[in-house]
Amino acid sequence: MLFPDTSTLADVQHLPCWLPAVQADALLLALRTQVSWDVHRIRMFGRWLDSPRLSCWMGDADAHYRYSGADFIPQPWVPAVQELRNLLQQACDARFNSVLLNRYRDGRDSMGWHSDDEPELGPTPMIASLSLGVERRFLLRRRDDATRKFEYRLGHGDLLLMRGHCQRDYQHALPKTARVAGERINLTFRQVAAVPRRAGR
Repeated sequence: MLFPDTSTLADVQHLPCWLPAVQADALLLALRTQVSWDVHRIRMFGRWLDSPRLSCWMGDADAHYRYSGADFIPQPWVPAVQELRNLLQQACDARFNSVLLNRYRDGRDSMGWHSDDEPELGPTPMIASLSLGVERRFLLRRRDDATRKFEYRLGHGDLLLMRGHCQRDYQHALPKTARVAGERINLTFRQVAAVPRRAGR
């Protein structure tokens, strides 16, 4: 069963147009030109595969992150993202030392079902997710009952907050679609525990 967009889902809050259009337009342009985009390799079903999107892991120097069998060393903050981090920290009353930027070039780019429940994030992480560009469907489903799905339509400048036990209780995904031709960039800010850099890396 697919439930409609709702702001009452436990531990999830959708704030449409949180970033005004003029600021969202300027940020989208800055991200296209200032960020070093790459195709991350992830391990799935015992094989290394290219992610179906462009990505960049950015943050403080010690904000190392391990995801799908790969270690990510953060790129330095670019000014536009650093400024956005400051705004979000004030708005959310939280600290963020890193951000994952995903660039979905069109509807063929996607994100599969997963939870942001890596140990570095702690048991009840606050994740602030800002969307830019074309509107895309964002889905959540209960981990204990995959038939219970919730849909959010995330548009230009929308902010989605996931906190508390959201990552423990839900998975989320951005499905492929043939109806979208435009580009979407998403930034998910988080606080990861500092991990000492390994020798030789």
